[in-house]
Amino acid sequence: MRSILILAILSFSAISVYSQHSGKSVKSPGNPVFPGWYADPEGAVFDQTYWIYPTFSDRYEKQVFLDAFSSKDLLSWKKHPGILDTAGFKWAKKAVWAPSIIKKDKKYYLLFGANDIQSDQEAGGIGVGIADRPEGPFKDHLGKPLVDKFYNGAQPIDQFVFKDKDGQHYLIYGGWKHCNIAKLNPGFSGFIPFPDGTVFKEITPDNYVEGPYMFMRNGKYYFMWSEGGWTGPDYSVAYAISDSPLGPFKRIGKVLEQDPKIATGAGHHSVIKHPHKNDYYIVYHRRPLGETDGNHRVTCIDRMEFDANGYIKPVSITFEGVKANSIK
Repeated sequence: MRSILILAILSFSAISVYSQHSGKSVKSPGNPVFPGWYADPEGAVFDQTYWIYPTFSDRYEKQVFLDAFSSKDLLSWKKHPGILDTAGFKWAKKAVWAPSIIKKDKKYYLLFGANDIQSDQEAGGIGVGIADRPEGPFKDHLGKPLVDKFYNGAQPIDQFVFKDKDGQHYLIYGGWKHCNIAKLNPGFSGFIPFPDGTVFKEITPDNYVEGPYMFMRNGKYYFMWSEGGWTGPDYSVAYAISDSPLGPFKRIGKVLEQDPKIATGAGHHSVIKHPHKNDYYIVYHRRPLGETDGNHRVTCIDRMEFDANGYIKPVSITFEGVKANSIK
């Protein structure tokens, strides 16, 4: 009996690894949630459907499109290929990263970084796509980047759009260990200056590297970000809590990191909350054990919980993933 059990475990592990490495649709429960190399996932809920918008994880020159995935139950995911392509964004050439989506006035806005610019003299930055449906196709909203320069030292990548309780939308973004926040205008075509006249305010907390994300819970602003190097095992997620989207944000600690028995490089996340329940999920990427290619990352989901004081409990990354949870 013992030998049969061991054989069954090894067979399941082999199937799981084959699915991760081959990209083939081998049906197995748990994490990763869909096959293929995908990273920087943003989760969202539209019309009783869960959505995930990830980066296609490959060499920069091959990162010229975005796919999306939808699910009714968090378990079975449908792929929507090519929802955005650089062919429709003449200024974007490569390194299409970290999509962030929001619905406003019956339109869907998908923001992304492109070209991995290293200075103000290069073309690229944060773009905006617009569509009538969450699966696109997304067209160039501006014909140029929304942000194409370095402000406060922040590389214009890793964008996130946050809607505050008063209806104001903010752009939160930044790589190179700097994070900015700016007030978007109603058309998502530019910015509204803050009362002191500044457009981009720096809100960088300690240890911040990239991948900002914000959500509200019980009147508090939870600000989360990635730390460490994206190709290394130390990639992780930390957070802070404030009474304002502008901070100040004092780092509390890590909530997501590697488990050497399961995967490394767990980071660049987002959060999904069930619209009618107090169920929170963290959507993130990680690197399968034994992988040495920096681009070999997969998208996973695990539960995220809070203690009695509102602090986020450390997340246990799993192979099992989450249970079915439909939206009704």
